Amino acid sequence: MTTPLVSSVSQLPIVTSVQVGDWPMGTTSQLQVQIVGNGLGQIIHVPVIVVRGSMPGPTLGVTAAIHGDELNGIGLIHQLISELDPKKLAGTVVAVPVVNVPGYLRLERGFYGQDLNRIMPGRETGTSPEVYNHRFLDRVASSFDYLVDLHTASAGRVNSFYVRANLEDEVTAWMARAQYPDIILHNEAKDGTFRGAMMDAGVPSITVELGNPSRLQRRVVRKGTEGLLNIMGNLQMIEHEMKEQRKRPPVVCTESSWLHTTSGGVLRVLPEIGEKVKKGAMVASVHDIYGNLVEEYLAPRSGVVIGKSVNPVNLTGSRIVHLGAVPTTKVLRQRFPHLPGRGGKPIVQAEADAT
Repeated sequence: MTTPLVSSVSQLPIVTSVQVGDWPMGTTSQLQVQIVGNGLGQIIHVPVIVVRGSMPGPTLGVTAAIHGDELNGIGLIHQLISELDPKKLAGTVVAVPVVNVPGYLRLERGFYGQDLNRIMPGRETGTSPEVYNHRFLDRVASSFDYLVDLHTASAGRVNSFYVRANLEDEVTAWMARAQYPDIILHNEAKDGTFRGAMMDAGVPSITVELGNPSRLQRRVVRKGTEGLLNIMGNLQMIEHEMKEQRKRPPVVCTESSWLHTTSGGVLRVLPEIGEKVKKGAMVASVHDIYGNLVEEYLAPRSGVVIGKSVNPVNLTGSRIVHLGAVPTTKVLRQRFPHLPGRGGKPIVQAEADAT
């Protein structure tokens, strides 16, 4: 029987804020950042990894688990840090494996029932989650020049590998394309999200959706890591030639919406993730517990399935499919003329013309 290793986390430096200049160039430092106090009067610390290069450059923030059960981002950060050599790095990577520490420890999405990613930027003297958000932005995220915020689907759902970004912003459009995901969704983030708060502060930011909750999926972690390296290469932080991970360019959606049930029962969702459906096609059905058909659901418009429910236990009003609207190539180029495609040219989306 082997002797378990003793964790050294308790011996890590505790700081009140991330000051990149406080850490030696050409090194990797592991920190604990004080955020708020808990009911025992103990301090909740957010784990932070600072990889400071030996040469000057921008600071890239990479954050995960603002929803406590969305774990693929943790694996991505571990993979990314293992591949970075601070002595060959220009600038700094500030990586936060877990933003929502209480949610992570409780195996829950929220912060004691509150969604941290809907109340950004928080308030200095607000409720507990509002103060948590305010201090995280002030003490950690204020050091970022760019942000990649890592997410997954929530419990009971699955996601494609997709990116949310404001495609009207040239920098974030490129950051989204550099991930080379299955789908890119134009979204301005005006809904209290971390990405939105950072964009409002002038920090180019994207949200990367990395598959499914409560697990570490090696394939999607590898793809996401390659996307981060693509961004770092473009920012001249590392020597890295952008690698395109798919034979086809990403499908670009100008908007999206969820289809919800109007009856309770046993839910069966038909299309697969990434599948294109035509308006009027049946996408789901609900049966009662005896197997009798209660209702069928048709696609309200043509589009691509970004995410879907995989939980058959369905209450009235539950989500069915997350459907993205796919424009024609002509419309796409007119609206987002700077969105890059292969070789830096405008993205080609010929398959969209058929939907």
